[in-house]
Amino acid sequence: MLERSVLMQIRLKNIQPYFFLSPYFLLFGVFSLFPILYSFYISFQKWDGFNEAQFVGLDNYAVLLTDMSFYQALLNTFLLIVVAIPLQLFTALLLAAIIKNSFKGKWGGALKLIHFLPYITTPVAVAILFQIMFDWQAGTVNMLLQSFQSAANPINWLGTVWGARFVILILVYWKYFGYLMVIVFAGLSAISEDIYEAASIDGASARIAFFKITLPLLKPVITFLVVTSIIGGIQLFDEPKLLFSTPLGGPDRSVMTIVMKFYEISFSNFNFGYGSAMAYGTFVLMFVLSMLTLKLFNRGE
Repeated sequence: MLERSVLMQIRLKNIQPYFFLSPYFLLFGVFSLFPILYSFYISFQKWDGFNEAQFVGLDNYAVLLTDMSFYQALLNTFLLIVVAIPLQLFTALLLAAIIKNSFKGKWGGALKLIHFLPYITTPVAVAILFQIMFDWQAGTVNMLLQSFQSAANPINWLGTVWGARFVILILVYWKYFGYLMVIVFAGLSAISEDIYEAASIDGASARIAFFKITLPLLKPVITFLVVTSIIGGIQLFDEPKLLFSTPLGGPDRSVMTIVMKFYEISFSNFNFGYGSAMAYGTFVLMFVLSMLTLKLFNRGE
């Protein structure tokens, strides 16, 4: 009896961790794993959410490969990514270096907080702010431009193709560069000052120290930021959707991103099968770009 009691206690101790972890696995299975698997199954169906689904095989993926509107959304997204990420990284490196070297203590913390605030601001508030700033008739930007040149006609920022793209680019740049700056600042703080002192003794200038010490040691941080920024850029939805809901995607669909296209196909046209195929196509695209970025930054290692 004693041996059986000991065995029971051992079994209970082995089961207890799984018992406490079971709520997480249950919630993960219901709200994450099942939707992922079910959406993959739906991507092989033709289904509007009401009528019975029809199996169509790879037809949805074949349509995706020939859908020019998807490629247009892809181009719009890439334009934002290619321009915004280098600007954000440059600003993040510059501000992080200035704050680390010139502002200590409370002033440095206050500056980091000020630049980080846009990142935690809700997309609705950001969209309203930019609508007020870039309004055609009473926008702050047009009023400032007209104050410098009284005869200048107001610019319809939100009503033209490149005006809309410029506004979204500025919005994305302003909202997210503070997050990159905080991460870069943490990376700079992890670099020992002894390395810079040794380089200074050896006669290295500030420019040489930056390119030979700072950038190589920040390489893992920069790689992380580039990969996550690419993923975040492909997932961009809230801000352009709130600014350009009617018509969706802005003038001539110039700011229609991939996720906005997915939203239109799935929840406006109720084509859930094709929408699921588009979602998985976007996942493959993010995976490939992430792997290429990692390979590019880690080449030679």
